[in-house]
Amino acid sequence: MGELNELFASLPRLKLVAFLDGCSEAEFLVVTELCELNKSALSKAAAVLEAAGYVYVTKGYVGRKPKTWLALTRKGRTAYHAHLDALAALTRKGTETTSES
Repeated sequence: MGELNELFASLPRLKLVAFLDGCSEAEFLVVTELCELNKSALSKAAAVLEAAGYVYVTKGYVGRKPKTWLALTRKGRTAYHAHLDALAALTRKGTETTSES
């Protein structure tokens, strides 16, 4: 069984990587809305995941408005999928244990 990733133990971080796994990149405010996170929680989650090399943060402008885009890195996608595999393996162990009882 693979190891669960402690970085995904935080719900805001898990929501962020799960959302980003479904797209190439997303604008910060869109993520706050669709993941039902406040700006502070998303900012903290993105900073931790960026420091781990899991999320890439790009800042720029659309017209005169500052914007921030978030994207899952290859390393982040690999780590997230390994985490999902570890969860699935844990679920299978639970299923095997209860069926043997």
